[in-house]
Amino acid sequence: MHRFDVIGITPPSAARPPPLAGEDRGTVNSFAQFAELLDALVVTPGRNAKLRRIGETLRAMAEPDRGWALAALTGELDLPAVQPSVLRALMEEAVDPLLFRLSRDYVGDLAETVSLLWPYSDPEQPPGLDAMVGILARLGRAEAPGVVRNLLSRLDITGRWAFIKLATGGMRVGAGARLAKLAFAQQWGVDVGEVEELWHGLTPPYAELFAWGEGRGPKPDLSARALFRPFMLAHPLEAPETLHVPDWLAEWKWDGIRVQVVRVGGEARLFSRTGDDVSGSFPDAIATLARDLVLDGELMVRGADGGLGSFNALQQRLGRKAPSAKLMAEAPAFVRAYDLLFDGAEDVRALPLMERRARLRQVVAGLDPLRFDLSEDLEAATLDELAALRAAAPDPLIEGLMLKRRDSAYVAGRRAGLWYKWKRAALTADCVLMYAQRGSGKRSSFYSDFTFGAWTEDGGLLPVGKAYFGFTDEELKWLDKFVRAHTVARFGPVREVAKTLVLEVAFDSIGESSRHKSGLAMRFPRISRIRTDKPAAEADTVKGLRAMVAGQA
Repeated sequence: MHRFDVIGITPPSAARPPPLAGEDRGTVNSFAQFAELLDALVVTPGRNAKLRRIGETLRAMAEPDRGWALAALTGELDLPAVQPSVLRALMEEAVDPLLFRLSRDYVGDLAETVSLLWPYSDPEQPPGLDAMVGILARLGRAEAPGVVRNLLSRLDITGRWAFIKLATGGMRVGAGARLAKLAFAQQWGVDVGEVEELWHGLTPPYAELFAWGEGRGPKPDLSARALFRPFMLAHPLEAPETLHVPDWLAEWKWDGIRVQVVRVGGEARLFSRTGDDVSGSFPDAIATLARDLVLDGELMVRGADGGLGSFNALQQRLGRKAPSAKLMAEAPAFVRAYDLLFDGAEDVRALPLMERRARLRQVVAGLDPLRFDLSEDLEAATLDELAALRAAAPDPLIEGLMLKRRDSAYVAGRRAGLWYKWKRAALTADCVLMYAQRGSGKRSSFYSDFTFGAWTEDGGLLPVGKAYFGFTDEELKWLDKFVRAHTVARFGPVREVAKTLVLEVAFDSIGESSRHKSGLAMRFPRISRIRTDKPAAEADTVKGLRAMVAGQA
C-alpha cells in the first residue's frame, strides 16, 4: 500500500511542474550544497568544525551562489518572507489536517514538520541557490502558494527544510553572523576585523568581498561613507582582586542602548550594537551634529523633569521609523559619549584610551549640549573605593561600573584583559509560573519560554515578566514535564498552567511601564531557581515590586 492511501489524499500527477520564472534547470545544483551546509551546522558540535564546514562550502560554491549563502547565514537577505500561514494551508491541503497538527505539536518546529511530512515528489533537479533567491525576491502574495508548492515538491527532506528556513527568514542553524564572517576570513586568509568593518558597506552577493579575499581585486574603499565600525566589548569582571586599580579608568555603566554616532561628509548615522541603522527612530539625537566624527556612547532619553528617562521610555521609541514630534518632545534622545574612534577623517582607535578621552572631551565640548554629554571619569585609588562606588550608584539607570585599561587601544570584539564590566548584584523576586511556550531551534521540542506573575491585592495574578534562560538543561527538562502535566488551557502555541509553581526570578532593574497590565517591566529577567519548597500563595506581590521601583529611585 502506498502512503498516500494511508493518509487519504490523491497521489500527485506524473507530470512535472513547469520551470519557474528566472530558473535555469541546467545549472549546477548549488541549493543542494547550501542545504547540506545548513543540515551539517545543526549537528556539528564544535566551533572549529563549523568554521571549517562553512569556509569549505563557500570555497566550493560558484558565484553568486556563495555570496547568497553567506548573506543567508549572516541574516542579510532581504526577501519577502513566506508567511507560516501559507505553509500551514498547503500542508492541510496535502495531508489530513489533524495528522499535520498532531505532528506539528509533537515535533515542535514548522519547518521540520513540513519537510518530513510533505507527500509530493518530483525527481527533477530544483533551482540553484541564485535562482531560488531570485524567485523568492520576486514572489508576490497571490502567487506564493503555487510557487512554494512547486518548490517543496522538487526538493528532498533536507532541501525542503533549508528552503523553508530561507523563505521564512528563520535561519537558526547554530551558526551566527560572527561565525560566518570568521569562516570567510579564515578560508581566505584575511583579518576578520577588516571583514566586519567592510561588511555594512557591501551588499549581497558580495562580489567585491570575494574578489578581495581571492586576490582578484583591491580591498573595497568605503572611507567616504558613513558606515558602522565594530564595537569594542567588555568581559564580565570575575576576579576584581587581581586589578591594579591605578591602571584602570572607571565609568558608570548606564542602562540605555549602546550606539555608534557616525558623520562623514555631511551624512550622519546612528548605529546599534549589532550594526542596525536606528537613525530614523532617533533623528533628534543627530540632527544638530555639524562635524565629521565616529564616537561610541550610550543612547538615552530625558524625562519630563529634564532628568534621565526610564529604559521603558527609551524602548517605546526604538523601532519607530518616524517618531512623532510629540513623542520626541516627551522623550528627547541624547548620547552620553564613551569613546572616540575617528576625529574628523583621522582614525584614532590605535591611540591609548586616555589620549582618546582627551580628544573626546574637546569634541564633546563643541557639540550640542542638549544632545551630547561626556561620561564622567570616576575617582578611585583602591579596590575598596571602587566597590563602594559600585554599591552606591547614584541613579537607578546605572547597572554597575565599566573598567578600562588606561593604555588600551580601541579594538573590535572582546579582548581579554582590556575592558571589564562589573555589574551590581541582581535583584530577585519570587513569582508564579502562569504560561509557557515552546522555544526554537534546539529547544523546539521543549516548553522553554516562561511567563510569570505576581499577586495583586485582590488575590489575582498579573504577568510581570517573561524569561527563557537562567536554568540548566536538567531544570529545563523538569520544567517542560511540569508544564505538560499541569496544563489547564491552550491558546494556540501557548499553554496556561496551574498556578502552583514558584520561580525565583533575577533581573537587573525594574521600572514603571504603561505597556504592561501590571504597570511594571523587568530588565533582563532570568530564572535563577525553581522554588518547589515555597507555596505559590507566598510569592511576591505587585505592590512589593512597585516598592522595588521606589527603592531604586
